[in-house]
Amino acid sequence: MKKEQLSKFIDHTILKAEASKEEVTKLCEEAKEYKFMSVCINPSNISLAKEILKDSEVKVCTVVGFPLGSTTTECKVFETEDALNKGAEEIDMVINIGRLKDKDYDYVESEIKAISDLSHKHNAITKVIIETCLLTEEEKVMACKLSKKAGADFVKTSTGFSKGGATKEDIKLMRETVGENMGVKASGGVRTYEDAMTMIENGASRIGASASISIVSKCK
Repeated sequence: MKKEQLSKFIDHTILKAEASKEEVTKLCEEAKEYKFMSVCINPSNISLAKEILKDSEVKVCTVVGFPLGSTTTECKVFETEDALNKGAEEIDMVINIGRLKDKDYDYVESEIKAISDLSHKHNAITKVIIETCLLTEEEKVMACKLSKKAGADFVKTSTGFSKGGATKEDIKLMRETVGENMGVKASGGVRTYEDAMTMIENGASRIGASASISIVSKCK
């Protein structure tokens, strides 16, 4: 795969708590240079990223309910609206993992739908982080089905802040569950060109990574 093709799979990411203005600025400048699909940043950095990226095609992606997913639906909706009003174009939300495990599927679906509907009103997309490392195979399938039914645009493996990240097996399972027309994002532990290609070969249509430059620099 050519560098410019692989770049369009990548959300260039910095979500650590200690990320400075200087680091976020550098991330955005790198994203412009390498033409990554988006930068994925914490909500407090949206305005900064939007200003830096205003003359580029790089999208601004942010996170909601991050990283635990255990805030209320009302809080997540407020976060989403605030992010969209500040210029976010992609919303990566974390599901309520406890409610999924409790089999409170109506709650999980309605929360995803509320955020997806709001995003779509702003011509933004929603990616649903299901935190695969905390789920059984049955729960992964259910999370994907609920996300699809609720109208989300992507399902995403991980926050990168739990006990595991993306695996090729989970990507394959998620792709098989949602079908070909929904996005699947591999995030968490994708650090090399080989990692990225493995995820893409198993069905990923987006990659979340902080080692993005290293990944694309290995393209032939």
